[in-house]
Amino acid sequence: MRGLERRIAAGLPPNVPSVASVFVSRWDKAVLGKVPEPLRDRLGIAVAKRAYAAYRRLLNSDRWLRLANAGARPQRLLWASTGTKDPEASDVLYITALAAPFTINTIPEATLFAFAEHGQLSGTLPVDGGDAEPVLREFAAAGVDVGALAATLQREGAAAFVQSWNDLLLRIGEKARAVAQAG
Repeated sequence: MRGLERRIAAGLPPNVPSVASVFVSRWDKAVLGKVPEPLRDRLGIAVAKRAYAAYRRLLNSDRWLRLANAGARPQRLLWASTGTKDPEASDVLYITALAAPFTINTIPEATLFAFAEHGQLSGTLPVDGGDAEPVLREFAAAGVDVGALAATLQREGAAAFVQSWNDLLLRIGEKARAVAQAG
C-alpha cells in the first residue's frame, strides 16, 4: 500500500496488478510425519485461512478504501503449490478448501482434472479465517513454531526461485550461442 500511496503522490496511475503468493502444500509437506495424525494436512489450509482473514481485514481498512477510491487495484492472494503432496490426502484438498473471492489458485493440471471429475465445493473461505487460529494453536501445542517454519519456507522458496532464474538465463545463453554458431 505504501508503494501505491507513493505512486498516487507522484501523479502515477495506481492501478498496478500484483499478487502475494502463499505456497500451501509446502507447509503440510514440511510437517508431514512430525505432528500427530489428527493434524495431518491441516497446516497449509490453516495458514491460508489466517492469510485470507488478514487480507480481508486489509481490504476493509480506511487506508485501502482511500487507495481503491483513487483507482488502485488490490493485490490478490495467489494460492500456489495446491497439488496435494500427501498420497493419503484427497487429490482436491486445497482446491475445495481455498475457494474464495479475490484470490487466484494456480491449480496444477492433474488437480484441475481431478476436481472436474469429482470435486465439490461446500462454500468459500470465511472472511474471518474460520478455524485457523484454533488449528494453529494445535500445531503450536504439537511443537510447531509457525513463525520459524514460515521463515524457513520463505528462505527455501526464494532460493528455489533464484535457482530457476539462473537456470533459465543459462539455457537462454546456451541457445543464443548455438544460434550464433549456426548462423
